[in-house]
Amino acid sequence: MHEKTGNLIQTILGLPIFRSEWVLYLLLFLSVASIGVMLERWVFFRRRSLDSGQVRDALAKFLDKGDYEGGAALLKKYDSLETNVALVGLQAAALGPESVEDLLVGALGQEKARYERRLNFLATLASNAPYIGLFGTVLGIIRSFRDLAANMADASSAVMAGLAESLVATAMGLLVAIPAVIAFNVFRGRVKDSVTNSQTLGAVLLSRLKAVETVPPAKP
Repeated sequence: MHEKTGNLIQTILGLPIFRSEWVLYLLLFLSVASIGVMLERWVFFRRRSLDSGQVRDALAKFLDKGDYEGGAALLKKYDSLETNVALVGLQAAALGPESVEDLLVGALGQEKARYERRLNFLATLASNAPYIGLFGTVLGIIRSFRDLAANMADASSAVMAGLAESLVATAMGLLVAIPAVIAFNVFRGRVKDSVTNSQTLGAVLLSRLKAVETVPPAKP
Protein backbone atom coordinates (compact mmCIF):
# COMPACT_ATOMS: atom_id res chain seq x y z
CA MET A 1 0.00 0.00 0.00
CA HIS A 2 2.78 2.40 0.93
CA GLU A 3 4.61 1.56 -2.30
CA LYS A 4 1.49 2.25 -4.39
CA THR A 5 1.00 5.58 -2.66
CA GLY A 6 4.62 6.49 -3.27
CA ASN A 7 4.33 5.59 -6.93
CA LEU A 8 1.16 7.69 -7.24
CA ILE A 9 2.90 10.68 -5.67
CA GLN A 10 5.87 10.28 -7.99
CA THR A 11 3.49 10.12 -10.97
CA ILE A 12 1.70 13.28 -9.87
CA LEU A 13 4.97 15.11 -9.25
CA GLY A 14 6.08 14.15 -12.74
CA LEU A 15 3.18 16.05 -14.32
CA PRO A 16 4.11 19.27 -16.18
CA ILE A 17 2.04 21.40 -13.79
CA PHE A 18 4.45 20.51 -10.96
CA ARG A 19 7.41 22.02 -12.78
CA SER A 20 8.16 25.55 -11.65
CA GLU A 21 9.35 26.75 -15.06
CA TRP A 22 5.84 27.44 -16.34
CA VAL A 23 5.20 29.76 -13.38
CA LEU A 24 8.14 31.93 -14.45
CA TYR A 25 6.87 32.05 -18.02
CA LEU A 26 3.41 32.99 -16.76
CA LEU A 27 4.82 35.78 -14.60
CA LEU A 28 6.90 37.01 -17.52
CA PHE A 29 3.79 37.13 -19.70
CA LEU A 30 1.82 38.95 -17.00
CA SER A 31 4.68 41.42 -16.60
CA VAL A 32 4.64 42.25 -20.31
CA ALA A 33 0.83 42.54 -20.25
CA SER A 34 0.90 44.87 -17.24
CA ILE A 35 3.51 47.10 -18.90
CA GLY A 36 1.29 47.27 -21.97
CA VAL A 37 -1.71 48.29 -19.86
CA MET A 38 0.34 50.91 -18.01
CA LEU A 39 1.56 52.47 -21.24
CA GLU A 40 -1.91 52.44 -22.79
CA ARG A 41 -3.48 54.07 -19.73
CA TRP A 42 -0.66 56.61 -19.47
CA VAL A 43 -1.19 57.68 -23.08
CA PHE A 44 -4.96 57.72 -22.52
CA PHE A 45 -4.77 60.04 -19.51
CA ARG A 46 -2.07 62.23 -21.01
CA ARG A 47 -4.15 62.93 -24.12
CA ARG A 48 -7.12 63.87 -21.95
CA SER A 49 -5.37 66.12 -19.48
CA LEU A 50 -6.59 69.70 -19.32
CA ASP A 51 -6.61 72.78 -17.14
CA SER A 52 -10.02 72.29 -15.53
CA GLY A 53 -9.92 75.70 -13.86
CA GLN A 54 -9.40 77.47 -17.15
CA VAL A 55 -12.19 75.50 -18.82
CA ARG A 56 -14.50 76.18 -15.89
CA ASP A 57 -13.91 79.93 -16.05
CA ALA A 58 -14.38 80.02 -19.82
CA LEU A 59 -17.60 78.01 -19.60
CA ALA A 60 -18.94 80.27 -16.86
CA LYS A 61 -18.45 83.30 -19.12
CA PHE A 62 -20.46 81.69 -21.91
CA LEU A 63 -23.23 80.68 -19.51
CA ASP A 64 -23.40 84.15 -17.95
CA LYS A 65 -24.05 85.56 -21.43
CA GLY A 66 -26.61 82.85 -22.17
CA ASP A 67 -24.45 81.59 -25.02
CA TYR A 68 -25.05 77.86 -24.66
CA GLU A 69 -23.89 77.13 -28.19
CA GLY A 70 -20.56 78.81 -27.48
CA GLY A 71 -20.22 76.83 -24.27
CA ALA A 72 -20.95 73.59 -26.13
CA ALA A 73 -18.40 74.48 -28.80
CA LEU A 74 -15.83 75.06 -26.04
CA LEU A 75 -16.48 71.67 -24.43
CA LYS A 76 -16.35 69.84 -27.77
CA LYS A 77 -12.73 70.88 -28.18
CA TYR A 78 -11.76 68.37 -25.51
CA ASP A 79 -12.27 64.64 -25.05
CA SER A 80 -12.08 64.39 -21.30
CA LEU A 81 -14.31 63.10 -18.54
CA GLU A 82 -14.98 66.60 -17.26
CA THR A 83 -15.97 68.19 -20.57
CA ASN A 84 -17.91 65.20 -21.91
CA VAL A 85 -20.09 65.05 -18.81
CA ALA A 86 -20.70 68.81 -18.81
CA LEU A 87 -21.50 68.71 -22.52
CA VAL A 88 -24.28 66.16 -21.96
CA GLY A 89 -25.85 68.45 -19.38
CA LEU A 90 -25.41 71.59 -21.47
CA GLN A 91 -27.04 70.04 -24.52
CA ALA A 92 -30.08 69.22 -22.39
CA ALA A 93 -30.28 72.63 -20.71
CA ALA A 94 -33.78 73.23 -22.09
CA LEU A 95 -35.10 70.35 -19.98
CA GLY A 96 -34.42 72.19 -16.73
CA PRO A 97 -31.94 71.82 -13.85
CA GLU A 98 -33.52 68.67 -12.39
CA SER A 99 -33.30 66.73 -15.64
CA VAL A 100 -29.83 68.04 -16.33
CA GLU A 101 -28.66 66.89 -12.91
CA ASP A 102 -29.92 63.35 -13.60
CA LEU A 103 -28.20 63.34 -16.98
CA LEU A 104 -24.94 64.49 -15.41
CA VAL A 105 -25.00 61.56 -12.99
CA GLY A 106 -25.56 59.07 -15.80
CA ALA A 107 -22.88 60.60 -18.02
CA LEU A 108 -20.43 60.64 -15.13
CA GLY A 109 -20.90 56.92 -14.57
CA GLN A 110 -20.33 56.18 -18.24
CA GLU A 111 -17.20 58.31 -18.49
CA LYS A 112 -15.83 56.95 -15.22
CA ALA A 113 -16.15 53.42 -16.57
CA ARG A 114 -14.18 54.49 -19.65
CA TYR A 115 -11.45 56.00 -17.50
CA GLU A 116 -11.24 52.94 -15.23
CA ARG A 117 -10.99 50.46 -18.11
CA ARG A 118 -8.25 47.85 -17.55
CA LEU A 119 -7.48 49.15 -14.06
CA ASN A 120 -9.13 46.04 -12.60
CA PHE A 121 -6.48 44.00 -14.40
CA LEU A 122 -3.74 45.91 -12.61
CA ALA A 123 -5.52 45.54 -9.27
CA THR A 124 -5.98 41.78 -9.76
CA LEU A 125 -2.39 41.37 -10.87
CA ALA A 126 -1.09 43.35 -7.91
CA SER A 127 -3.05 41.16 -5.51
CA ASN A 128 -2.30 37.78 -7.03
CA ALA A 129 1.16 37.96 -8.61
CA PRO A 130 2.91 37.35 -5.23
CA TYR A 131 0.78 34.23 -4.72
CA ILE A 132 1.66 32.97 -8.19
CA GLY A 133 5.32 33.50 -7.37
CA LEU A 134 4.88 31.74 -4.04
CA PHE A 135 3.27 28.82 -5.84
CA GLY A 136 6.32 28.59 -8.09
CA THR A 137 8.54 28.62 -5.00
CA VAL A 138 6.59 25.76 -3.44
CA LEU A 139 6.92 23.75 -6.64
CA GLY A 140 10.65 24.43 -6.68
CA ILE A 141 11.02 23.26 -3.08
CA ILE A 142 9.07 20.11 -3.85
CA ARG A 143 11.39 19.36 -6.73
CA SER A 144 14.41 20.07 -4.52
CA PHE A 145 13.35 17.46 -1.98
CA ARG A 146 12.55 15.02 -4.75
CA ASP A 147 16.06 15.49 -6.14
CA LEU A 148 17.39 15.11 -2.62
CA ALA A 149 15.65 11.78 -2.22
CA ALA A 150 16.97 10.60 -5.57
CA ASN A 151 20.57 11.67 -4.94
CA MET A 152 21.51 11.51 -1.27
CA ALA A 153 25.22 11.60 -2.11
CA ASP A 154 25.11 15.19 -3.25
CA ALA A 155 22.30 16.31 -0.96
CA SER A 156 23.50 19.76 0.10
CA SER A 157 24.22 21.08 -3.38
CA ALA A 158 20.96 19.69 -4.76
CA VAL A 159 18.88 21.33 -2.05
CA MET A 160 20.66 24.68 -2.18
CA ALA A 161 20.47 24.87 -5.97
CA GLY A 162 16.79 23.97 -5.92
CA LEU A 163 15.94 26.50 -3.21
CA ALA A 164 17.83 29.28 -4.97
CA GLU A 165 15.99 28.53 -8.19
CA SER A 166 12.61 28.35 -6.47
CA LEU A 167 13.05 31.73 -4.76
CA VAL A 168 13.38 33.35 -8.17
CA ALA A 169 9.64 32.77 -8.63
CA THR A 170 8.83 34.69 -5.44
CA ALA A 171 11.09 37.56 -6.49
CA MET A 172 9.51 37.58 -9.93
CA GLY A 173 6.03 37.69 -8.42
CA LEU A 174 6.94 40.71 -6.31
CA LEU A 175 8.61 42.35 -9.31
CA VAL A 176 5.35 42.07 -11.22
CA ALA A 177 3.09 43.09 -8.33
CA ILE A 178 4.88 46.21 -7.07
CA PRO A 179 4.75 48.25 -10.32
CA ALA A 180 1.13 47.16 -10.81
CA VAL A 181 0.22 48.49 -7.35
CA ILE A 182 1.95 51.80 -7.99
CA ALA A 183 0.37 52.23 -11.43
CA PHE A 184 -3.09 51.31 -10.15
CA ASN A 185 -2.92 53.88 -7.35
CA VAL A 186 -1.64 56.60 -9.69
CA PHE A 187 -4.35 55.98 -12.27
CA ARG A 188 -7.09 55.71 -9.66
CA GLY A 189 -5.96 59.05 -8.26
CA ARG A 190 -6.20 60.50 -11.76
CA VAL A 191 -9.75 59.21 -12.11
CA LYS A 192 -10.75 60.67 -8.74
CA ASP A 193 -9.34 64.06 -9.71
CA SER A 194 -11.27 64.00 -12.98
CA VAL A 195 -14.49 63.05 -11.18
CA THR A 196 -14.04 65.91 -8.72
CA ASN A 197 -13.35 68.40 -11.53
CA SER A 198 -16.39 67.08 -13.41
CA GLN A 199 -18.63 67.61 -10.40
CA THR A 200 -17.32 71.16 -10.05
CA LEU A 201 -17.98 71.85 -13.73
CA GLY A 202 -21.45 70.37 -13.42
CA ALA A 203 -22.14 72.55 -10.39
CA VAL A 204 -21.25 75.64 -12.45
CA LEU A 205 -23.73 74.59 -15.13
CA LEU A 206 -26.51 73.76 -12.66
CA SER A 207 -26.05 77.00 -10.74
CA ARG A 208 -26.47 79.04 -13.93
CA LEU A 209 -29.54 77.08 -15.01
CA LYS A 210 -31.17 77.47 -11.60
CA ALA A 211 -30.35 81.18 -11.60
CA VAL A 212 -32.14 81.57 -14.94
CA GLU A 213 -35.24 79.87 -13.51
CA THR A 214 -35.34 82.13 -10.47
CA VAL A 215 -34.98 85.37 -12.41
CA PRO A 216 -38.40 87.13 -12.35
CA PRO A 217 -39.90 88.03 -15.70
CA ALA A 218 -39.44 91.60 -16.85
CA LYS A 219 -42.37 93.92 -16.20
CA PRO A 220 -44.19 95.17 -19.29
